[in-house]
Amino acid sequence: MSRATLLMISEAQRKKAAHWAMIAPFGTRVEFKAVKRTLPQNDRFWAMLTDIASQVSWHGIRLSPDDWKLLFLDAMKREVRMVPNIDGNGFVSLGRSSSDLSVGEMSDLMELIGEFGARHGVQFHDSEEKAA
Repeated sequence: MSRATLLMISEAQRKKAAHWAMIAPFGTRVEFKAVKRTLPQNDRFWAMLTDIASQVSWHGIRLSPDDWKLLFLDAMKREVRMVPNIDGNGFVSLGRSSSDLSVGEMSDLMELIGEFGARHGVQFHDSEEKAA
């Protein structure tokens, strides 16, 4: 077995994980992750990014919601790296998706976005209750 994923939803899954750990070859990587972000969080996240993109100019440039996502992920010191492009006349973001963020990480990210928005006079159009 080269890859396997278990969702800890029962005692049987917990036992299976323990069994796999006992028989895994030395050097096998094991990763535990918190529950992924919720769909309501995702909806609110993109609504907030869209509000910021439509209301804030960043150093004289209008950025897309995707651009703002990378800026905020960078502010959290997560998942964003830049390298020179192949032509040598710019940079390429190696930022990955935010889809693997946990519920808590997504809450922290949206709090950061909300604080930024408050400092820049952004009127958010999506209520916090939807991200519960």
